[in-house]
Amino acid sequence: MPSPANSRVLSAFLDYLKIEKGLGTLTVTAYTTDVTQFAAYLEKHKRTLLNARRDHVRGFIQQLFSNSVDGRSVGRKLSALRHLYRYLLLDKMIEHDPTLNIDSPKQWKVLPKALARDEMDAMLNRPRLPSHRKDKVAEAIAERDRAMLEVFYAAALRVSEIVGVKLEDLKLDLGYVLVRGKGDKERIVPLGKGAQDALSQYMKHSRPILARGNTSPLLFLGRGARKLTRQRVWQTVRAASAGAGRNASPHMLRHSCATHMVENGADLRTVQTILGHADISTTQVYTHLALDRLKNVYQKHHPRAKARG
Repeated sequence: MPSPANSRVLSAFLDYLKIEKGLGTLTVTAYTTDVTQFAAYLEKHKRTLLNARRDHVRGFIQQLFSNSVDGRSVGRKLSALRHLYRYLLLDKMIEHDPTLNIDSPKQWKVLPKALARDEMDAMLNRPRLPSHRKDKVAEAIAERDRAMLEVFYAAALRVSEIVGVKLEDLKLDLGYVLVRGKGDKERIVPLGKGAQDALSQYMKHSRPILARGNTSPLLFLGRGARKLTRQRVWQTVRAASAGAGRNASPHMLRHSCATHMVENGADLRTVQTILGHADISTTQVYTHLALDRLKNVYQKHHPRAKARG
């Protein structure tokens, strides 16, 4: 249920919609549902319909896109909010319209989801297997999965890339891996110390156990030197993230690598090279994530960031 403050606004807005010309019953019902949904979003952010800001409208729309709501539905919801705030302005209940200068849904780019750095740390530093499961094969699989997670995050690889990495592609002593991406294009991606250490352990102890005397040109192996399937890799990431309290995908680890690099000041050309993007415009989406983070930190820590009454 909406808060009392939001309920009063919703009730007044519904009365306004009923008498406004040109809106059918279905549209009125849909608009009421849309505004109620926005009110619920605001309450999670400790705001009401009367003191919402443009960032809250943008955040609401971004959440809709992240939840795979189609552009047409998002457009209708934005239209509902514009009707709401036009009414509130006319009735002098607010002074500023937070829907002004909001791009139409067709112009929005869906920002990729990324894990926070502490969430990534929780995934990568999960406890080892419990004592009752410490057989050699189970430990080898756990060590392999840890190495894969480190490489996902260090090198921002796609699933197809990580299952296709060959032994000869790994230059552990030099700290990089050769990756074959889309269109069979090759790129060199550096590996951080965490990934290097995990790979070293995997290569030394676990890979021989999983190979069982068989040979394979691939770096990451299933039992008996079988090639890992994409589904198996997805399951590995899901299981690891669930243990850290999230429900992540391999692509989220790729996005997390790029996002954290941009947040820490990496230039877009470097990030583009690591990700293997043909066009830098594809990489530029990460600047929006970094800007949102910058604005949040600024609002939280700058002594004059918040307007004074």
